Amino acid sequence: MLSLKSGHLLFESELVTDLFGNEEQVNMVFYAERNTLLIAAQSKTFFAKLHKTNWTALKLRNPKGDKTIFLRDLLMDNDLDESDRILNYQIKNTGIIEIHLEN
Repeated sequence: MLSLKSGHLLFESELVTDLFGNEEQVNMVFYAERNTLLIAAQSKTFFAKLHKTNWTALKLRNPKGDKTIFLRDLLMDNDLDESDRILNYQIKNTGIIEIHLEN
């Protein structure tokens, strides 16, 4: 499951393992016209070459292995809904997760 909680993108541990393995950093890009956030493990160098990405660290949230990414600034800058909720997403066969952030 993937959710937004207190301005943080919260990945449950199973999703973390599937998407990022043991990596601590990810690349991400937000497309405002589609309200879509794309995220990939930093080792997926093709992703950074295809998109103008920024890197960020995955923060460990609890002993289960859930991890978070701070998104409050991105949400505020783009006038997106900051309320806590479960998010819709798709995982591409390339290992990129596409997250829909409605406003």
